[in-house]
Amino acid sequence: MRDQRRAVAELVRDSTATPLTVLQSGPRPLPTTNPYNILLAQSVEARDAIDYRYFSWREALLGRHEVFHAHWPEAMLQGRTPLRSVARQALFALLLVKWKARRTAVVRTVHNIGLPQGISRRETLLLHAFEHQTVLGICLNEHTPVPHARARHVIPHGHYRPWYDRYPHSTARTGHFAYFGMIRRYKGVDGLVRAFQETTDPALSLTVAGKPSTPALGADLERLVSTDPRISFAPGFLENPDLVTAITEAEMVVLPHPEMHNSGSALAALSLDRPVLIQDNAVNRDLQSEVGAGWVHLYAGNLTGTDLVDALEALRANPPKGRPRLETREWDLSAALHEDAYRHAASIVNAGPRSMRPGLR
Repeated sequence: MRDQRRAVAELVRDSTATPLTVLQSGPRPLPTTNPYNILLAQSVEARDAIDYRYFSWREALLGRHEVFHAHWPEAMLQGRTPLRSVARQALFALLLVKWKARRTAVVRTVHNIGLPQGISRRETLLLHAFEHQTVLGICLNEHTPVPHARARHVIPHGHYRPWYDRYPHSTARTGHFAYFGMIRRYKGVDGLVRAFQETTDPALSLTVAGKPSTPALGADLERLVSTDPRISFAPGFLENPDLVTAITEAEMVVLPHPEMHNSGSALAALSLDRPVLIQDNAVNRDLQSEVGAGWVHLYAGNLTGTDLVDALEALRANPPKGRPRLETREWDLSAALHEDAYRHAASIVNAGPRSMRPGLR
């Protein structure tokens, strides 16, 4: 990391870099936009040599860009109606042709491994074509594969302190667990509820706060939590103050995703100085080592009530000191590393198919 910081310092000092036009895959931020995207956009926009543009179909089709940067490209394929989805998919196919003809370097931040579930065959084909046209993959950790990209840069997910520290924080409630964020079936929230119901201590409590992805999922969770008065269910989108309250009221945040690979939610909890209980895997063990003792607790296999009780006992026996170490996740560092990745991607496209050098790691 010291070598990385030295390299970034050189990038920061270089005021003579050729300006680079970068189109990102998201529109101008809305109140519901992921803070990760907002903080990243703000930090990259502040770079003197980057002309950073937000997505619109007009800008994408008519503008000239050296780099296109996507986070979740599948979002570009989905409209509010089936007809709009087909139209978006046709426009996306045109963009792939345009980017190839204009030598626009396609960069993708790999948030998830594999394609999303429940998409159509046409969407699958378009996303495969997009992956094959991607020249550089930005990975949020060392364990993310990028099978089709010609280059790979590791840029850790930035922390959320600049975003959430402005809101009032609550005092942690003793024995209180919390889950927050979007509720999808694959995230294992029903498994968390069942695990909590295995516990018998009346002093323990659990809050599940977030918007279910479907009404059916919300109804299933309502029925499940109704049998245990220690559990509170708050379905719906969480505004920033409510999200901060949900996190900071917890003695421990639990994120039961059984195949967790990158977790912005874990970083949100750590940014607000709350310990997390998450799946034991290589990515999360690295996070545990990075942030310091006592902040990240791990469980193996399916989450159980014993896992919840043991993690809470371990937290109380050895409480963390100070704040989690998140220095390598500062946004000015992330912005400099993104600029380096964009320039590398553009150089690959301009130099031809054999051009490749290792990215900063």
